[in-house]
Amino acid sequence: MRTDLLRFNGALELDPSIEAWMQEHAGELGAIAHRWFEVMRQCGDEVRELLHDGCPVACLGDAPFGYVNVFSSHVNVGFFHGAALPDPARLLQGSGKFMRHVKLKPETATNAAALSELIDAAYSDIKMRVEHG
Repeated sequence: MRTDLLRFNGALELDPSIEAWMQEHAGELGAIAHRWFEVMRQCGDEVRELLHDGCPVACLGDAPFGYVNVFSSHVNVGFFHGAALPDPARLLQGSGKFMRHVKLKPETATNAAALSELIDAAYSDIKMRVEHG
């Protein structure tokens, strides 16, 4: 097991604090966040979740791969190892060493297929990192 991966203690199969977060973020932006977090939840049987820095995070066991967060006019769907993900649709934003995000706005069309592929790729990437170091 790699020790240099970011790990979070306390991840649960279904964290009740995330349901509370979703209820607090009702409305159009909350619906967008909920939709894409559900996609992360469906990636595999080993997906666990927790609130970290005030937003829902999806993990493979204790290793995070994605998150959602609501801002005043948009939603970020983020990836902890986003810089390493293939992004042929060029959805990813950010310039950090590891993390990247996709910014979604209610009035702007979303390339749902490409975002779903990014989520799948993020899950596959973290699975490879955890299992093969």
